[in-house]
Amino acid sequence: MSKVRIYELAKTLGIESKELMLILDEMGVEYKSHASSLDDETADAVKQLVLEDSQNEPEEKSSVKTEPKTKAKGSAESAIKDIPLRAPVVSVMGHVDHGKTSLLDYIRKAKVASGEAGGITQHIGAYQTNTSHGKITFIDTPGHEAFTSIRQRGANATDIAIIVVAADDSIMPQTREAIAHAKAANIPIIVAINKIDLPQANPNKVKQDLMQVELIPEDFGGETIVVPLSAMTGKGIDDLLEMLALVAEMEDLRADPNKAAKAIIVESVRDKQAGILVTAIIQEGTLKIGDYIVSGESWAKIRALISPDGSRIKDAGPSFPVQIMGFSSQPSAGDLIEAIASEKEAKQIVEERIATREQEELANKVQKTITLEDLFGQTNTITVNLILRADTQGSLEAIKGVLAKEAEAAKDVDLNIMLAAVGAPSESDLLLAGTGDAHVLAFGVNPSGAVKKEAKRLNIPLKSYKIIYKLIEDVQRLIRGQSEPEYEEKVIGHAEIRQVIRVPRTGNIAGSYITNGIIKRGAKARLMRKGKEVYKGSIAQLRRFKDDVRELGTGFECGINLDNYDAFKEGDIIEAFELVEIPLS
Repeated sequence: MSKVRIYELAKTLGIESKELMLILDEMGVEYKSHASSLDDETADAVKQLVLEDSQNEPEEKSSVKTEPKTKAKGSAESAIKDIPLRAPVVSVMGHVDHGKTSLLDYIRKAKVASGEAGGITQHIGAYQTNTSHGKITFIDTPGHEAFTSIRQRGANATDIAIIVVAADDSIMPQTREAIAHAKAANIPIIVAINKIDLPQANPNKVKQDLMQVELIPEDFGGETIVVPLSAMTGKGIDDLLEMLALVAEMEDLRADPNKAAKAIIVESVRDKQAGILVTAIIQEGTLKIGDYIVSGESWAKIRALISPDGSRIKDAGPSFPVQIMGFSSQPSAGDLIEAIASEKEAKQIVEERIATREQEELANKVQKTITLEDLFGQTNTITVNLILRADTQGSLEAIKGVLAKEAEAAKDVDLNIMLAAVGAPSESDLLLAGTGDAHVLAFGVNPSGAVKKEAKRLNIPLKSYKIIYKLIEDVQRLIRGQSEPEYEEKVIGHAEIRQVIRVPRTGNIAGSYITNGIIKRGAKARLMRKGKEVYKGSIAQLRRFKDDVRELGTGFECGINLDNYDAFKEGDIIEAFELVEIPLS
């Protein structure tokens, strides 16, 4: 029995996919998305119904579509439909050398060759192109790091992500990271399998590998749109543009060009000649020369608007990428731009934001930073986001397997592994963690000093483990909502102070005799005097005659220095102990 995708049937019938999905809803047909398949019998029934509706327009078709809806709902939907559609904004991401730039270059140059004005000389990090399927705005960023740094500030600059995978190389580390970042943004993903023109290309292997990162291609019964193409020959690129238009149709992207303008900054640079240049995508409304705008703690009166081809324009509407001149101080990528009525109001907003930030910084100095250990004590229903790094794929799979079982048993905790990959934690991981309040856990690999420093600056929990069960136990506590690890004291030895040795400029040393067990340098210790504890700390130094030693056993004489304490008396007892973690029950 042959099958047909919903979007393919809609195209055959000459209607929108959303309209076809409404008909399927009325028929009681279950489906997951526009990429779901329909059998011949269902497809024939849909064709018959659409044919009958077209023959009986407008009365019967109108009654069929509006009967289940209330008047109020119909009015609201009508109001939404009055807002114009806008072009989709698309980010292209993937592993280095897999062809992201080549793909964008082909689309841009092909449109210029076919007569589209401008675009061949790109002046800003984004451009909009006309295709046979409508306008599409592409953001040409350095990669998922830039994409996610925008999301860290709570903004989505893009509607759709294209993940480029080379047909001769398949899924690579940066591919996995890019997919994780796109998933975290909760936007539709289209996979472009590039380089299918190469002799060693293996698109089927790529599709199989995609399943490992939970992207199930349509060919394998999933919902992920996968388009094989060649950025060198152009084969398949029209198919990609068609799929972009289809997903945009399903997302129903709309924006009112007449509202107060809002835009999202995708790039902000300081040019020696031109000053501060801000690249932004208009989200709604229309920006015009002379408008007053604010962004973060910066404001501007727009002096110039520059289109992607370098020409100056008077205004820019929804989804259009534009470079803005006029800021006196530099805003950040990811900041929102808002049009304001006057210069006075713009300055007032910026002053209030600066004052608010200064107050928050003051409060944060005394506020305790939330870490993985702090969260161990939480018992409320929470979502735990993790980024896992390991030395080998085998270790990674073992950790994921155990954690999956723990997550199934948990009732009040939702465990979400945002990324699991081989290799040391990177700054890209920290960016991803920042968007989802995730914890970065590494087994068998150590982050670099720069990554540790950045994690501390961003207040992102970053822990490394050498023993796998320690990592698993930490996460188990987090999942189970248990308190932080509990420890019990294990006494390892006693020493009696028989002489207090006074050393000029150094302090007192406890001349001691070990009565039982062992005494270790660095061990925890308490000082007992007539049965009462007068000090609790640690053993800073242990000496045997003139030599520093690590530990000594029963019957040895030694000199002991305690950390930050030297008020010894003859007859005092030093009790050495260790803290032993109580295993999980």
